[in-house]
Amino acid sequence: MAAGYAKFETFPVWNLSLKHPVNLAYEAATADLADVNMIDPYHLEAYGQISVNYNRDIEIFRVLESMMTRIFGKCPYKSPTDMGVNMAGYAIYDDQAVSEASKQEIIRRYFKTACSRCKGQADPEEIRKIELLMDEAGITPECRPTVPAARQVVQRTGRPAVAIQLPDGHMVTGKTTDLLGASSAAILNALKYLAQIPDEIKLISPEVIEPIMHLKTHLGSRNPRMHTDELLIALSICAVTDEYAARAMEELDKIRGSEIHSTVILAHADEKLFGKLGARVTSDPVFEEKRLYHGV
Repeated sequence: MAAGYAKFETFPVWNLSLKHPVNLAYEAATADLADVNMIDPYHLEAYGQISVNYNRDIEIFRVLESMMTRIFGKCPYKSPTDMGVNMAGYAIYDDQAVSEASKQEIIRRYFKTACSRCKGQADPEEIRKIELLMDEAGITPECRPTVPAARQVVQRTGRPAVAIQLPDGHMVTGKTTDLLGASSAAILNALKYLAQIPDEIKLISPEVIEPIMHLKTHLGSRNPRMHTDELLIALSICAVTDEYAARAMEELDKIRGSEIHSTVILAHADEKLFGKLGARVTSDPVFEEKRLYHGV
């Protein structure tokens, strides 16, 4: 049986420019692999057409060509681009929207890598590469709208903050209080906005929160404030008897697609919950507390 070979992969998109934000976002996503987008020299020589590929495929093409020549007597491909099956570039009908989404993805990758570096899980070279990609794309971390929104709350309160940009573009923030962490406060404020509940309404009374905090302290928790998962459990209990809490719980699905930024590295419970809600989360590479060891 005669067999052939082709590769089906999306990125980099061969018929977009080398520095198109989509292709830059691919480089940011593979910073840990040290992938570099390049003009495919074999394709240029064979067809006189500029196409984009990446270093590993270009470097190994001569080996692949030799193997296929030995198997078939002739290599059916004249370039790494030839052997790819990728029509994604033709599917873009709103280049401006795609470019902006790609720039936002680069920024998210920057924060993710910076936090991993802070935890000792990423090489410094990875963050430097993404910083260079941001320069090429003409963007800064502050181009993510939730970043300046969250940092303004910190300037005002001096305590960690979280900003949520909902799918309709509305921005809500949450500040750290004695009872709630910033993530929990931001979720409550988002639910109030979505359910059109006045700000002065307390969805969860302090009488409900304080016993939970006391229990956490009794069990040895360093942070007695309610995490987001604990908050939603408390809110769901309150929803049994409180109309406002019930209305707020009904709006929870509308957080999906939101953009969230925290001015400190989020607790694992908060980050996990935001992921379950379908939100895209970033954090400044700063721990909330200064101590010798941080559990990650």
